[in-house]
Amino acid sequence: MAEQQELRDEELVALSQQGRRECFEVLVRRYMEKAFHIAFNFTRDTETAKDLSQDAFLRAYSNIKQFDGRSSFYTWFYRIVVNLCLDHARRHRKVAWESLDQMAGESGEQTQFADSAGAPDDYAVAGETQRRVDQTLETMPKKQRTAFLLRNHQGLSIADVAKVMKTTEGTVRVYLHRAVSALRQSLLEFV
Repeated sequence: MAEQQELRDEELVALSQQGRRECFEVLVRRYMEKAFHIAFNFTRDTETAKDLSQDAFLRAYSNIKQFDGRSSFYTWFYRIVVNLCLDHARRHRKVAWESLDQMAGESGEQTQFADSAGAPDDYAVAGETQRRVDQTLETMPKKQRTAFLLRNHQGLSIADVAKVMKTTEGTVRVYLHRAVSALRQSLLEFV
């Protein structure tokens, strides 16, 4: 088992395709945390994120023989996770977006604003800003929102976002530009 841990993804996939289940288990351990975080960023619900990430591994395992190596295993798997999350969002008609307060509460950190003495006006403006951001993200077209989420919440490169979304890098740049423009427009009065 220790020797399997050292194998590259491509080698583990090839062995998995030959029926070596323990090799796929290495891939699961390698990517289970990332899969959970992707699903959690879409759903903002721990149990749903666990279910979706587990479903993604089940789907990947049952379709491993169809993996043809045109992309990396991670990109192929990432696409499965994102598609499951988007399907879930369609079924539930919304994607939850976290607020600044939720981020601070989950990480156990205090949210502090530069040069802020904690004036009520500052908190009101921050709250309204976050509400506008959340509202804009929720009303954004699905492809723009997905590109924005993958790039800014997951930290994927534009090339990887393009692979996950099965589109060109130029198209991803357009989606990102439109998403950022929409966010800027919704926040103009705060600038």
